Amino acid sequence: MKKAQFWESLPGSAVRCGLCAHRCRILPGRRGICGVRENREGTLYSLSWGKLSAAHVDPIEKKPFFHFLPGTLSFSVATSGCNLSCRHCQNSELSQGPREGRGLEGEEVPPASVAAAAEAEGCRSLAYTYSEPTVFWEYARDIALRARERGLKNLFVTNGYMTPEALRESALWLDGANVDLKAFREEFYREVCGGSLAPVLETISLMKELGIWVEVTTLVIPGYNDARAETEEMARFLVGLDPDIPWHVSAFRPSWRLRDAPPTPAETLRRIRETGLAAGLRFVYTGNIPGDDGENTFCPSCRALLLRRVGFSVEKNLLRDGVCPACGQTIPGVWA
Repeated sequence: MKKAQFWESLPGSAVRCGLCAHRCRILPGRRGICGVRENREGTLYSLSWGKLSAAHVDPIEKKPFFHFLPGTLSFSVATSGCNLSCRHCQNSELSQGPREGRGLEGEEVPPASVAAAAEAEGCRSLAYTYSEPTVFWEYARDIALRARERGLKNLFVTNGYMTPEALRESALWLDGANVDLKAFREEFYREVCGGSLAPVLETISLMKELGIWVEVTTLVIPGYNDARAETEEMARFLVGLDPDIPWHVSAFRPSWRLRDAPPTPAETLRRIRETGLAAGLRFVYTGNIPGDDGENTFCPSCRALLLRRVGFSVEKNLLRDGVCPACGQTIPGVWA
């Protein structure tokens, strides 16, 4: 347990949390929506600090990051808790436990030990992932600062539901983020995720402004967020920010409390990929269909194949210091 950041006192020993876009008003003895930030006698505490619930060595492509140190390993860590309640959550045991009264699971591991383990495993980065890194912000920050001392990069895999003040502070140590853009309709965010669309769009925009490397992922759910008009709107939004933002459109599999939709057909992902490219995005990738041509990176100028991927493996990397060897085009990303 650690005293939390980003909160203010309110009358009657209540507090207002300013970490995520819910901005919960929390009464004494109660917790915020995330289930891991508690008001104790007028002071807000992070209950998840130091309670490591998951730690794995993953290919960075699994996050997914395709333009950030491709072919390297990322030490992926998490604690319990999340500030959204997505019905299709693939890690519900980890993310939703505190909200559902199952408590906070995890092993006590100090930040310096996490960073040391990442280096010992030969990882080039740490990814704060699986649940939602925003809700264990203090722990992520303390790990990240020690990781930087070892020359490691720090990455968020996030729903983007954080406040601008928290994000600006994160930019001091955060190198990259893959943000879930779950849909482009307020109704979806409200009914399926327990949140709102606008804060996510604000987060993506502000990350770009702050110089954080950004990739975006949309899990495509048939009948929910795959309409042509909606995916065109998503693509236009991203193009308006930066046509070089990599957009990952990934296949859905029925999970947790959303089982009335079928798995996503590969043809749907290919159609949305073409929609993104036609709108002006230069890098659109299909996910969860290993071997698809949409996993590969092509030069946007001469269309030369630059990186060939199969699933989470990079089978060929022809980039030379981030430059296309065929035509000399600089490819945006973090390559070294």
